[in-house]
Amino acid sequence: MAMHLVVSSELSFRIVVDLDYDGDDPFAVRFTFHLPGDQPVTWVFARELLVDGLSRASGEGDVHIHPVGEELSEVDLVLRSPEGDARMRAAATPLLAFLARTDRVVPMGQETAGGELDQELASILSTTGHESAG
Repeated sequence: MAMHLVVSSELSFRIVVDLDYDGDDPFAVRFTFHLPGDQPVTWVFARELLVDGLSRASGEGDVHIHPVGEELSEVDLVLRSPEGDARMRAAATPLLAFLARTDRVVPMGQETAGGELDQELASILSTTGHESAG
């Protein structure tokens, strides 16, 4: 998707950002920013932070997300690092579409159910099998 790196109220630059989600790390989303003349930079943060930031100011520490204006059609993503802060602005619609795709991979609220259930089932089966053998 495209985002704008906001330099000032009068100046911004359009950059390409890859959004990635991996069901093996269900709590996190990855944004890779392709900056002109530089290596891509990837930021990893909570999927829930992105969800919350689309409707209200959210975030602590290095990543802050908040809607812009009353229509909630744009979002600001503020990234803080020792080298400085960057403010990115994006349309909310592609972010909502991305979150809908992540929800099809691992539904919100069910991030740990799969792994914990598999571990619990393996534990039960190994215990049951071990007791039967003895």
